[in-house]
Amino acid sequence: MVLMVRRIALLLATLAALALPIAAHAAEHWSGGPMFGPRFGVSFDPEQLVIGGQVMTAELAPRVTFDPNLEIGLGDHQTVVALAVDGHYHLTLSDSDWAPYLGFGVAVNFVSVDLPAPFRDESDTAVGANIILGTTVPTRSSSIFFTELKLGVGDSDVPSLKVIAGWNFPLRR
Repeated sequence: MVLMVRRIALLLATLAALALPIAAHAAEHWSGGPMFGPRFGVSFDPEQLVIGGQVMTAELAPRVTFDPNLEIGLGDHQTVVALAVDGHYHLTLSDSDWAPYLGFGVAVNFVSVDLPAPFRDESDTAVGANIILGTTVPTRSSSIFFTELKLGVGDSDVPSLKVIAGWNFPLRR
């Protein structure tokens, strides 16, 4: 399982590296409006594939967004459903489309452990915090590509590290 997660992490990193130069030539910047999109990646401890979605709100204050997300982690003989409430502070780089961000979040994780027979499966609910470091870059189609690292703090059922990438699309009226 460890080898599979490492191969998937390498694949995701390669895909991100291929997509970033295309996105880096973007001409349009984020308008500050609400966005939504998929997120995917891997977590460590437990070692899982992670898929989900998120919403990025309009700015609540200058350069501050509220980014709730839902993720499902699969692998390592368990399933983790994480509901996170993240806040991001977006930094600016002069003469660059890249916008790094720092964040903090609180997550509730619903954990289901698959045990071999004759044992019964177990479930638990864990609450923890996330320290977030990420970056965004706009694309030509007014969407935003992002990557982030989430360091988990708290209960032992909270993943210690997540490497996530995703794409946010504007909510049009």
